[in-house]
Amino acid sequence: MADAAVKAVAAARTLKLEGRGQKKRSVSIQPAKPAKRISLRAPEESVGSLSRALKVPLPMTPKSASFAKGGDFGGKGGRAALWLGPDEWLVIDDAGGDPLADCAKAKGLHSAVDVSHRNVAILVSGSAAEDVISAGCPQDLSLETFPVGAASRTVLGKIEIVLLRTGESAFRVECWRSFSDYCFAFLLEAARGF
Repeated sequence: MADAAVKAVAAARTLKLEGRGQKKRSVSIQPAKPAKRISLRAPEESVGSLSRALKVPLPMTPKSASFAKGGDFGGKGGRAALWLGPDEWLVIDDAGGDPLADCAKAKGLHSAVDVSHRNVAILVSGSAAEDVISAGCPQDLSLETFPVGAASRTVLGKIEIVLLRTGESAFRVECWRSFSDYCFAFLLEAARGF
């Protein structure tokens, strides 16, 4: 009887930016759907084993990302691995998979930490997306310098973000949950002129 009462009181989790979003003619700013994320650290000799376990090749080139074959990351669901440093990646799965459990199958030395609830993602797309993000990001976001599939740890206004270009005019902005209100408001303010 007590178990039933506890289950009835359990609160449903609300998403940090749920119900927010703005679409204009030239830019759309929307919260991304929930995703599983891991912060992954590993030496070079473990990359092959981890790539096989995660079913996505861990990129070894600065400012790059790789995507699982057959997936549609950022669309219907998939998995991406973003290079953040010589031995550091952010792995994002928005298809319902569990990258932490997959890492446990790898034979190589590594450290994998679930950061799913630490981060929030905001999707910025449209013809003005690059300009909106550039309002607070000092990085050159031109297609020549930051092509589709490019990823980088950078800043937006006063906060650290991880930026992924998912299309010619589409970006995924990953930020810490505690900074998500600031990040979202900053992007909305930058989009006012569009």
